[in-house]
Amino acid sequence: MSTALVLGGGGVAGIAWELGILDALFSRGVDLTTADRVIGTSAGSTVGAQIRSGESLISLCERQLVPLSESAELQVETSLDSLLEQFAACFEGGPEETELRRRLGEVALSAPTVPESARMDVIASRLQSHEWSEQELLITAVDAESGEFVVFGRQSDVLLVHAIAASCAVPGVWPPATIGGRRYMDGGMRSGTNADLAEGCDMIVIIAPFAGGFGSSVDAEAECLRAGGATVEVIMADELSTKAFGTNPLDPKTRAPSLLEGRRQGALEVERIAKVWS
Repeated sequence: MSTALVLGGGGVAGIAWELGILDALFSRGVDLTTADRVIGTSAGSTVGAQIRSGESLISLCERQLVPLSESAELQVETSLDSLLEQFAACFEGGPEETELRRRLGEVALSAPTVPESARMDVIASRLQSHEWSEQELLITAVDAESGEFVVFGRQSDVLLVHAIAASCAVPGVWPPATIGGRRYMDGGMRSGTNADLAEGCDMIVIIAPFAGGFGSSVDAEAECLRAGGATVEVIMADELSTKAFGTNPLDPKTRAPSLLEGRRQGALEVERIAKVWS
């Protein structure tokens, strides 16, 4: 029986929350980090690489509690309202999916952001190891110029830090990552989880801070996987966890409360997840 762990996007709040969920399950005997395939989108790409690095969940969680002044995290300086307006404009005329992503890429490529090198430093600081794991890890991104969806893995000849920077490059907030002369942005511009990449696995757990976003909803993706014969369980943020994310899940100040709510919610999910995860 093959297993897959799907980790969705959700900013730094999502990173902390997902680690809290995983830690709560692990401490109660359910170790999702052993999945045969880990799929990470945006925040989930960071968590996926972290749990494949060999660093303990306890250590990873402790790092979420480090004060901003002692971490490499950057404070987001952008207007989310203005950003949402730019995103909404991309939908005008009902473009097909690739064209929509290309328009979002224009937002990403034209926005004033921190230097790409500064963003790379942040991504690098989150990882104990900058090498791809021998265990399967798939990281999603989108070509900002063409709108094409891409999946990076150990065989892609792409540096791990660059792949994660691409997957986490929220258009209008962070700079697209340069890889092989191309610019790449957040994999969440195709789907919040890209859970369809788990197709072929028998047991799948999807951890998603948010239910919707661009592309298919988490529930729709889960139903497609079930229709293919897989056993699928989904953990989405409940009301208290969502409250911890606040109005800006990109704000590093959300890390500590999101971690704590992840641990709380993870403890509530143990029995349900243990039934499908061997």
